[in-house]
Amino acid sequence: MGSIKFNAEEVLGMAAQIEVNGAAFYRKAAEFNEEGRELLTAMAEQEDEHIAMFKEMKANLPASDSEETAFDPNNEAGLNLKAMADANVFNLDGTDPDSKLDGSESLDDIIKEGLRAEKESIVFYTVLKDIVPASLGKDKIEAIIKEELKHITWLINRKVV
Repeated sequence: MGSIKFNAEEVLGMAAQIEVNGAAFYRKAAEFNEEGRELLTAMAEQEDEHIAMFKEMKANLPASDSEETAFDPNNEAGLNLKAMADANVFNLDGTDPDSKLDGSESLDDIIKEGLRAEKESIVFYTVLKDIVPASLGKDKIEAIIKEELKHITWLINRKVV
């Protein structure tokens, strides 16, 4: 199998799509869960802010951040990343991100699922960070990770146990 290549432009595109899926999940959960409607709507709005941030970051990338890179000579990180994407961890294949919701979930269940997804996104971006060299936008990926950590903190502080 050949090397899997990623650059900052592609990473930011994936990040924006992950946030779109997250916003859809939280909005659908808000429809089902009156108790958490305000909280879940606020979370969807945070995802919207991140979508805008990632799109702006992508639009402002220098041309060098769109170059292909193969900073994974043994293809280990690339294979890990591909496996995560193939497993539809973030529904990057077009699967409806809110299909896990049927309306019977408690607010606590929804927050736990949100926390799981946010944690998995950090793992995803950490793998990407190891693939993309500094010259091709590694700092952009680090910024994404910081934003996802904010989501986790925000959800933990609002978790109903």
